[in-house]
Amino acid sequence: MNILFLTQIVPFPPDAGPKVKTYHVIRALAEQGHSVTLVSFVRPEEVQYLPALKEICTAVHAVPIRRSRFADAFYMLRSYLTGRPFLIERDDLCPMQETVNRLVREKDFQFIHADQLTMVQFAIRGAEAALGKKPKVIFDAHNAVWTIVERMKDNARWFLKPILSVEAARVKRYEGSLLRTVDHVLAVTEIDRALLEEAMHVTKPTNRTAPITVIPIAVDTEKLQPVRRRPGSRNIVTLGTLHYPPNADGIRWFFNEVFPLVRERVPDATLTIIGKNPPQDFLELAERNPGVIRVTGYVDDLRPYLEESALMVVPVRAGGGMRVRILEAFAYAMPVVTTTVGLEGIQAAPDSHVLVADTPADFANRTVQLLQDVSLQEKLSTHGRELATSKYDWQAVLSAMRPIYEETDT
Repeated sequence: MNILFLTQIVPFPPDAGPKVKTYHVIRALAEQGHSVTLVSFVRPEEVQYLPALKEICTAVHAVPIRRSRFADAFYMLRSYLTGRPFLIERDDLCPMQETVNRLVREKDFQFIHADQLTMVQFAIRGAEAALGKKPKVIFDAHNAVWTIVERMKDNARWFLKPILSVEAARVKRYEGSLLRTVDHVLAVTEIDRALLEEAMHVTKPTNRTAPITVIPIAVDTEKLQPVRRRPGSRNIVTLGTLHYPPNADGIRWFFNEVFPLVRERVPDATLTIIGKNPPQDFLELAERNPGVIRVTGYVDDLRPYLEESALMVVPVRAGGGMRVRILEAFAYAMPVVTTTVGLEGIQAAPDSHVLVADTPADFANRTVQLLQDVSLQEKLSTHGRELATSKYDWQAVLSAMRPIYEETDT
């Protein structure tokens, strides 16, 4: 099959959740014998990664994009005038649509695979612009976005709550309308399937709804081999793309409300925060706590930081989909403490594969317990690795896409 694959970010290197998911999906489609033409928004620093994608794609087309606070303010204002979500207005750029329309007129594509919410608009218009048989549109939903905005509202400052409430309602209506427009939806968890279906019920009813197939996010367990953690380590590591608000919010909650409680009981405990674009308050925190808190920024290789740590914390309070950080930690055989939200969608058993806590006191208790109990560390690391290889390796998980792309006439 000829597949036109649309992405909001360049899915390489696979060093962040969305990129990990998308990269392995493209790999799987290529290995299943499909011809994948990739069209992606590309930031200046991402251009260097395009040659790697050309090795697995038939063709790669780059649409330059830049972000600015001034532009975002304009798109936020425009969203209030159009009633569309801010994210949709922000990414609805003519060069992307022109590229998609040109390609569907030049080549006969059976499918347009829209990766993440903001790319679906280009796929729907592109399908209509095709000169031959209309290609089917696949909406690859990394999560139910409306729930992310809703959860962000719950943890936001009072003056942001009304803005986020309006945005959550808009996103919910928009996501629901897509389920009545596209041909197939991919969700990563049963929770997200239910949330997307809930969104559908707030839109105008029609007789047509797209089928939803649940395919978990996958990782490369052959590449991500277990690390050898330093015996007796008291270092705690956490990581994430730090300009993504839910990631920054969770880590900020940990170092403000949880880590001080940990230090009361384990005075030599230290914290390493890894991730691209750390907020200013993260940097200031590290400056005020030299030798105790370290903020590295982006790192090319996680292994040295994991090897010097006793455990990883994934303190998620808002989010959707699946936490790739946890799946990769399991593959690395890293013991993990996370929240109920963090574990959503992952078939891991609390106290067997992972420790789970939601309040500052409970999260601190479980973190201290894991720091001090080497046998518990080994139990979680062994069971986590077994779970990653048996249930979440990309080659096994993504074979579930085959039937979707083999059915062209239904």
